[in-house]
Order: sequence, then C-alpha cells, then structure tokens
Amino acid sequence: MHILPIASGKGGVGKSLFAANLGIALAQAGKRVVLADLDLGGSNLHMILGLRGSSPSIGTFLGNKKQAFEGIIHETDIPNLRFIPGDAEIPGLANINAAQKKSVIRRLSGIPDVDYLVLDLGAGTSHNILDFFLMSSRGIIITTPTPTATVNAYLFLKNALFRVLQTSMKRKSPGEAFLNDIMKNRSSLQRVYIPEIVDQLEEKDPESAEVYRKAMTRFQPRLVMNMIEDPKDAETVTRLRRSAQQYLGLDILHLGVMYRDELQTTALNARIPILRYKPSAVLSQAIYRISEKIVQLEDEDSGQFLDIEAFNDSYDSAESEAEHDFDTKLNYIEELLNTGALSMGDLVETVKSQQFEITQLRRQNNLYKAKLVKAMRQGYRD
Repeated sequence: MHILPIASGKGGVGKSLFAANLGIALAQAGKRVVLADLDLGGSNLHMILGLRGSSPSIGTFLGNKKQAFEGIIHETDIPNLRFIPGDAEIPGLANINAAQKKSVIRRLSGIPDVDYLVLDLGAGTSHNILDFFLMSSRGIIITTPTPTATVNAYLFLKNALFRVLQTSMKRKSPGEAFLNDIMKNRSSLQRVYIPEIVDQLEEKDPESAEVYRKAMTRFQPRLVMNMIEDPKDAETVTRLRRSAQQYLGLDILHLGVMYRDELQTTALNARIPILRYKPSAVLSQAIYRISEKIVQLEDEDSGQFLDIEAFNDSYDSAESEAEHDFDTKLNYIEELLNTGALSMGDLVETVKSQQFEITQLRRQNNLYKAKLVKAMRQGYRD
C-alpha cells in the first residue's frame, strides 16, 4: 500500500479538491484506492465527490465501540474507489486524543487490498495532523503562489521535521532534554536552522541523532503548486525549495502545477468532481499528469533517496508544464470566443474578476512584507 497524505500549511489552497480528484485519477488508472477524509474539524470531502453525508464515519468509529472499522469504508460509483468519511458534526472530533489517533493510524495502515490510500488532512500543524502526514515519507503539500501560502508551506515542513526530531528521542534522554530547551524559547525557534540542531544533537546524544538521520534518508515530501495564473507563478516554489534546503536541510520534489480554473467552481456547485465534469479541462489534465508521476515514482522507487538530478528535473518539468498549460488555456478561451460560447462581455467580466483578485493579492503581499520588515527590525534589536 502506498500512503499519500495531502496537507497544507493553511486553508483555502485547494487541498481537498486535489485529494478527491487525485483519488479518482488513480482509480481510473486501474489502482485500488481508498480516499479518507481526515480533515476531522471540517469534513467536506463527500460534497466534492458528489456524495450525500455518509454514515457510518470515522466519528462513528471513534464514538461507538461496536462499530467495526471495515464498516466505515464505503463503496462509490467510481470503479476502484472507496471512501472513508469524516464527521465534522461531532463536537471535538478535530482534537482526538493520542489513543484515538493511534487507533485510526493502525486501522488505516491495515486496510487490505489497497494500492493507494489518499488522506485528506486538515490545515495547520497540530500534532495529530503532523502524525497523520508522517504515516508516509512521501506526503504531498499543496500551496499557492501567494506569500502567506508559501510561508505556511515552509512552516509546515519545519514543524514536520521537529516532529520527526521529537519522535527520534528516547524518553528522558539527553536529546529530549536538549530539544525541550530549544522549544521552550519560542522567539529563537524562528531563527533556528535544523542542520545546526542536528549537529549539536550529535554531540549531546549521538544515538538519537543517528535515529533522526536514518528517518531523514526516507523522508521525501512532495509539492504541488495550485491556483497559478501565469507561468511566472511557477517560479515561486523555487524560493520555497531554497529555504527548505538552507534552513531545514531538506529537498522537496516538485510534482507539478495547477492553474486556477473557473470550471472548478462550476463543477463544485454541481457537486461533480472536475475530472468527471470535464476531463479535458486544463485543471483535469494537470491532475492526471500529477497522478501519472506519482505512479511512475512509486514504480521506480527502490527505497533509495533520489539524487539531486531527479529533484532538479522535477522543477524544470514543472516550469515547462506551466508554459504548456498556459498556452492551452489561451487557446481554449480563443476557441470559446470564436464559437460564440463565450461572449466578449463574459471575457471582460472574467478579466475584471481576475484584476480584483490580483489587487487583493497585492494588498496581502504588502501586508506580509510590512510584517516581515517589522519582525526583522525586532530581531536586530534583540
């Protein structure tokens, strides 16, 4: 079984939409797929799939000792795809305790006859979300070109590594005491380099440092850049990669880009996944392309860490795909205009809408820059 946790540093980046459609794409490729809604505080994956609220659910399993886990795995009308619903209507479900979390992880990991287990996680960096993400060393992070989204993607990776560090320490070991001291000083955490921590850990607790290094040889997170508007947006992820390399000692494989597509809104309102609503859409084709890469990577994976060329190639491919999809999108708009399916008035309204969104993004960007400058000045004073 290949486990594919789908995470994001913040909400609103299209994580659940990607998870649902990725599950469909893999199922259409003949893979046996189970799609699980682990966004336990805001479960809505059933709506994206076009399903009514399914019961029993994970909430039922956790709240009823008589509920068998097998009974919450539902068949769908999509061949090869089964679905495990969450249950946002149960108060406190987002904050399940450690025993409940371990039970869910154990049950998910033991589902028989599955090629791919796709996990739609909640946004943020709580221990529960991080532990679900770390069920696999090949988790996928969804982000967008906006500064806040890319920063939050970086922070998610940083928190994931701290979680790996924590789980690498034996209780009451010198390494645990050392890491606890670091984490108590919240202000210093912002300027911490993970490689430096590991070097210091090597001196204080070599055994724990070795456990962490072994874990990191298997940890190869992957990235998808969503909601891009222009091929230049694809370059944003390069800065995220550099930061991860420099400050986290980690490289990220790039699975590809997805353009913002108004058809997604139409499909969502109709409660039909975009892959079924319009398989030929630019967004649909991007998801198919990403799913093919995932299958290929898993088929080629021999348990060895990918070399630097493989990482570099993934970024080069993403930039080429961004150019190709942009041309496809322009050709599609031109075709709609020529056939009369899209009027000039519709086009004008679309441009106005995008200009409004760009203005909002600029304001968000300026706010982010102001906060960054303030934080830097505060750091200098400290």
